[in-house]
Order: sequence, then C-alpha cells, then structure tokens
Amino acid sequence: MFNYYKNKLLAYQQSKISSTTSPSPLETKALSLNLKDNLDTLKQLYHNSSDLVIKQLTVNGQELAIISIESMINFQLATDMFLEPLMDYVNKNQDPNDLFTYMSDNITLGTNIIQIEKYEDVFQNIMSGSAVILLNNYPSGLAFNAVGYAYRSVGEPSGEVNLRGSREGFTEVIRLNMTMIRRRLKTPDLKFELMKCGTKSKTDICIMYMNDKVNHQFVAQIKEKLRQIKLDDILDSGYIQPFLEGKPFSIFSDVGTTERPDTMCAKLSEGRIGILVDGTPFALITPYFFTDNFQNFDDYCNRPYFVFPNRLLKYIAFFITILLPGTYVALGNFHLEMFPHALLYTIATSQETTAFPLLYQAIIIAFIYEIMSEAGLRLQRPIGSAVSIIGALVIGDAAVSAGLIGSPMVMIIALTAITAFVVPTLHQPLIILRFGFIILGGTLGLFGIILGCCALLLNICALENNGYLYSSPLSPLDPNALKDVILKVSWKYMNKKTDSINDDQDKKG
Repeated sequence: MFNYYKNKLLAYQQSKISSTTSPSPLETKALSLNLKDNLDTLKQLYHNSSDLVIKQLTVNGQELAIISIESMINFQLATDMFLEPLMDYVNKNQDPNDLFTYMSDNITLGTNIIQIEKYEDVFQNIMSGSAVILLNNYPSGLAFNAVGYAYRSVGEPSGEVNLRGSREGFTEVIRLNMTMIRRRLKTPDLKFELMKCGTKSKTDICIMYMNDKVNHQFVAQIKEKLRQIKLDDILDSGYIQPFLEGKPFSIFSDVGTTERPDTMCAKLSEGRIGILVDGTPFALITPYFFTDNFQNFDDYCNRPYFVFPNRLLKYIAFFITILLPGTYVALGNFHLEMFPHALLYTIATSQETTAFPLLYQAIIIAFIYEIMSEAGLRLQRPIGSAVSIIGALVIGDAAVSAGLIGSPMVMIIALTAITAFVVPTLHQPLIILRFGFIILGGTLGLFGIILGCCALLLNICALENNGYLYSSPLSPLDPNALKDVILKVSWKYMNKKTDSINDDQDKKG
C-alpha cells in the first residue's frame, strides 16, 4: 500500500517537473547569413538586457561582431587572444571563409575554440564566460574562452575540518574543482564527462570516475538519471541529489557530499562516482554507505591504534544521540525499578518539583535547543555563537529554576546535542531519530525503543541504490572489508584491500 502511494507521488512530481518551460523555437534556430539579422535576433531573445555587449568591427572590409556579457569576460585577455592577431589579417579576396579560417587558426592556443551554429549555442557560451564572434555572410560563429568573472579563491572547507591532509576545499567554479582533482590523480584512467542540466540555468555538471575501477553499468544509470531531470534551475548539488537516491523517502541518503578534493579522490580510487555541479562547493559521491559517515580523511593519515578508538567513539556517539533521551523517558515513565537507588531518589526529587511529565520535558527542551541552534546558524557568526551559548545557559537555568524542566533532562538533551556533532554528516537524520525515539519511549516504554531500533535497522538494510546496499559491508558481511570499517589497519597491510563496491556480495542478487 505504501509503495502504491509512493509511486503515485513520484509520478505526480515528475509530471509537474516535465511541465517546465521548453526552449523557445527561435533559440534552436540556426544562425542567419546576415549579421544584422543575427544581432537583432539576439537582442530580441535577450530582451535588450543592459549587460549584453556587442562590439561591431570591420576587418579588411568584412563586418564582424564580438558578443559577450559584461563582467563575464576579461577584455584584456580577449584583446590579446583575438583582436591583436586579427589586426594582422590582410586578404585581398575579402572572402568570409578565409577570415573564419584565419580566426580559428590564429586565436591563442591557451583557450578552447568552439564552432557554433545556433542562437542557443551563442547564449550558452556567452553566459559561461566566453566571447562569440559572428561574421557577415557566414552561417557559423566562433566562441573562445576568456573568463574574467570574480570567484572565491581556494580555501579550507569550513564544514569538513581535518587535523591532517590538504587545506584546499572545492570552490564554486567547476573547472577549478576539476583541476584540483586532476592534480591529485595523475592517471589517464581518471575520466571527466561534462553535461548540462536545467532548462533555464543550463548548469554545467561533471561526472568523474576511474575508468578501470568503476562499474560502467552504474555510470550509464547515473547519466540517464541526470538526463531525465527537467528542472528549470539547478543552483546547487542538492537539487539533483534526490534524483540519484535509491529511496528518496528514507531519512538516510545513499548519495554523500564532500567539500574536500582529497576525500573525493579517495572515493574515486575505490571505484565510486563523483559529481561536480557548477556554482557550489559541495560535490556528490555515489554510491555512499552507512559506514562512510563514521570515516574521515584523518583516519588514513593517523596511526591505526588511534583510529580504532576514534571510530568506536563515533558509533557510541551515534547511539547516545538517538537513544539516550528516549531511553531515559522510557525508564522514568515505565521502568523506574531499573534505576539505581541513589539515582532514583534524584530523579524522583526532580519530578516532584517540575510541572510536566518526562515526555513533555524532553520534547520541550529538545525543541528549544533546535530553535537556538537554527538561530545561531542563520545569524552572523559572532552573534550566532553568542546566541547559542548564552541562550542555552540562560534558558536552561531559567527553566530549571521555574520548575518547568528537571536538571537531569537538561543535562541529557545537552549531551545528546553535543554528541550529534561527532557525526556531522548524519546531523539531520539524528534530529528526526531523536524525536522519534523520545515519543516511542514516552508512549511504549522500552518496548517502543526496541521497536524503533528494529525499524531503524530494517530501513538501513533495505536501502539500496542501483544494486549497492547502503548497509555494505556490514550486511551482507564482508570480512575482508572489516579492516576499514571500525578497525583501520596500517597502509602496509591494506594494499591488497578489495574495493567493497566492486565485490559481488555487496550487490543484491
């Protein structure tokens, strides 16, 4: 029954997406031989926007036009690459074919030269930072890359802080991100495939993988999913992430994200697929497993005896975050006999002085914490930090003093809030799970907690993406891969490690 309604909802969403505006017939029309007609059509399609720059020239008696978007190109670079070689052109025949050949042969080699034949191609190139040259009495044009727009320089990613490893993070420029990947993996097996998504934005998307390690059938499935996206605008990798997920209704995502080039290179070397989206520093990784959330690049730079307790700590923090508040509520409501006598006296005293039962206390204080966390995130950084710290201290102390919430509950919620940041990639699912287990523990006791754990385990084991199980390599169990799950053996003994996503046992059937 659930699958029926899920498929109906997906079909409805796809029908809504498919109804997006298609390109104008005029955009797909071929260029005219008449330069004036071409320029008039371009102005009409661009609605005479003030940032459209058209420079008309006459070279050796032949008319041409250079078209660009203001502040998108470097005019000095365009002059050096194109105008200076063009000034040396002399041809008594005044044949546009000769001029076109001369331009394509003499523009500086440090740029990509593309021949274009449609108005749509003109717009895609000038909006990507290229300049387009159109000639009179010639049906084609030339586009050369002269990017000059401002962009953020390479810096350390704020969302993935490591003690060791590179300090470089992805930027919003896809070509620069591709360069950072290529600089680390100097092998011809690393392959980039560019495509455009978004009927309006025409966003550049790069699919990258190691040709000798990847599952090529999986690559074909990913490319097909991207081609079927019919959104008007794609402004972030999060726009396309739901289309790549195996179970979009699950609270867990089997498509990971990263801001670090070194992390992406490590995943590519394991046979996975990386996806870069122009305009965002967040790259996608697929397939992505549950155990990947508990690993980071530091693990592969530090000594093994330190990595094992560090990873174990992350798994413990995960279970503390989702289970501790709900278990405390369940024991306080239904199983008081399980508390030690000294602790039981403290809890009973706290309950006598508070106005709400444990279930309401847990929900209220957890809800207040999420409000403060969101406020601290959205405000300016100095103000946001002050709001989070002062708000937690003042509101928590005032709530306990007023008898609204017991001090043990404040301590438990604070502990679970802190442990949630130990596994930052699961922060959003942990919030949902925490509230879910609080409600289950407050209504059904420990039976509800056990029921929730079973449902959580079933969800993790049932999640799969194109045949790759989210629970891999724990289910089905791969003993060879366990040395890089909780344990982490030295690189000296990992050189024969089999990539888990290429093992037959990691795939269904």
